[in-house]
Amino acid sequence: YLIVNEAGASVYSASPLARAELPEMDVSMRGAVSIARRVQDPLAELVKIDPQSIGVGMYQHDVNQTRLAEALTGVVESVVNRVGVDVNTASPALLTHVAGIGPKLAERIVSHRDEQGPFTNRSALMEVSGLGPKTFEQAAGFLRIRDGDDPLDASAIHPESYATARAVLERAGVTSRTDLAERARALKKLLERQTLQSLAVELGTGVPTLSDIFKQLARPGRDPRDDLPGPILRSDVLTMDNLQRGMRLKGAVRNVVDFGAFVDIGVKHDGLLHRSQIPGGERLAVGDVIGVEILSVEPERGR
Repeated sequence: YLIVNEAGASVYSASPLARAELPEMDVSMRGAVSIARRVQDPLAELVKIDPQSIGVGMYQHDVNQTRLAEALTGVVESVVNRVGVDVNTASPALLTHVAGIGPKLAERIVSHRDEQGPFTNRSALMEVSGLGPKTFEQAAGFLRIRDGDDPLDASAIHPESYATARAVLERAGVTSRTDLAERARALKKLLERQTLQSLAVELGTGVPTLSDIFKQLARPGRDPRDDLPGPILRSDVLTMDNLQRGMRLKGAVRNVVDFGAFVDIGVKHDGLLHRSQIPGGERLAVGDVIGVEILSVEPERGR
């Protein structure tokens, strides 16, 4: 079995969005579907829940709620835009968080896709009513189109920089359809022959932009989440009764507080890793997968 964080699933299951998405199901089944979807694409599912309901920290109810909501919304937006959104599969809830696109426009993009079929290139987005040049300029770089007319549409390269990207490929002697390994080798050789700075001057672009273009051409549309630890698969521990002192397990950090961290090891309650047990200098963050040892179990107190 797989360990999945269920925080906020009950909030989603009773929401108007859940009723619209799964009208035939009762609340508990909607919650189960939400948890299952988190295995497939956690980001696409978690954006449907107000971040405060996922449990963001010890003192979340003591701080200014407006400022907390603003900060959390900012984090959600930056994560969605960093990962990028597949415009042909994304739900309105996910599209809403893309720069320049709000709830109304997200609905329009999805209904246009349902009526006209999948988008074949980024320019086709301009056919959506209400999506003008300014919005396109803001959003296009974060929207991905896989297996479309132009391979560059699947990358994080903005359409404004396509001419520069093609000029780089031409200098390297490859195209956007060349095999990835061969393309990466050709781009590496190009940088051995010429510095990034001199190439930027020749192509009339900035060094940071050109550096990003090189990364995207070598690994187009690469998902930054690929570098994160994989899900934890388990077959032994199902309840707290299965836990024994001295057992060594893998767990995912669910919350970090002043006195330690809470770690999900696949039983109903998260285990407390007291700060006195965290190695000096070790900084834990939510989502880290770590090895832990069971020091004590108190089933009657749920600890």
